[in-house]
Amino acid sequence: MAPRLAAEFWVRAYLRRLQLAGIPAFVVRRGDAVAGAVLVRLDWLDGRSGVWQRSFDPVSGGRVWMVLAEGDEAEADAVIARQTGFDPDLWVIGVEDRAGRHLLGENGLE
Repeated sequence: MAPRLAAEFWVRAYLRRLQLAGIPAFVVRRGDAVAGAVLVRLDWLDGRSGVWQRSFDPVSGGRVWMVLAEGDEAEADAVIARQTGFDPDLWVIGVEDRAGRHLLGENGLE
């Protein structure tokens, strides 16, 4: 099994990368510093939102970002509420970008 970064370290690095790209982002919900899972909520600022979660790809065995929801803000809120109900250690990161940039596909963020 490959070593994993502590959740808080990854979140700080992700927020910094977004900041360098000029993309506003913030911690909506703070999770466990070491082992918390991370959700990323992207708001297009037009009423649409999407929610992503890191998951394991059964084919490659690697980590990938999976879309949990895409639609209106209420749908994203419902998905986040459901996930935080299952996992009290969950981090939620809010990203706001009209162009839909979240950078999750970049190297080092998997």
